[in-house]
Amino acid sequence: MAQENKENELAAEDNVRQQEENTEGGKKSGKEKKEQKKDKEKIEKLEMELEEARASLAKEKDDYVRLMAEFDNFRRRTAQEKLELVNVASEDTIKGLLPVLDDCERALDVLSKSSDSAAAKEGTELIYNKLTGYLKTRGLAAIDARDKVFDTDLHEAVAQFPVNEDDKKGKVFDVVQTGYTLNGKVIRFAKVVVGI
Repeated sequence: MAQENKENELAAEDNVRQQEENTEGGKKSGKEKKEQKKDKEKIEKLEMELEEARASLAKEKDDYVRLMAEFDNFRRRTAQEKLELVNVASEDTIKGLLPVLDDCERALDVLSKSSDSAAAKEGTELIYNKLTGYLKTRGLAAIDARDKVFDTDLHEAVAQFPVNEDDKKGKVFDVVQTGYTLNGKVIRFAKVVVGI
């Protein structure tokens, strides 16, 4: 019996020890829970900061891309405006030379019909050829109108002439003034007589 009492006492002491450990464990789990809660809050806060940083980075990147696109558009627009300015200036200059070209053509026509000196004819031809050669290098081209179908995009009718042949109706019968294009753009319409 004494031994049973001793065993009962030892068992009771073990139970008390286990209860004390459980209560200490309960205390530890409460502390652990608080620490876990703090850690969880820190993680949530850091995740929010990370999302804000990502959003800010995405906004900055978008702003940068837009700014680069805007600058590229500005650069292209400026280059196009410079090119157009040069083209307009050259177009105006060449338009101013067209009456001189017409006068040279008239002079050659008159000199070919007259019996004046061959030197005058040769000199005028030389000037005309140099002028037309230079203007061709700048993109000037004469509009070939004679015997072509009348086209309002290239020709300006100044008169109509009755023709007997059906295949000549609606076609250019005669050219009164030569028309010109500059780099594919009409700068002076050909003044023509149209067969009807």
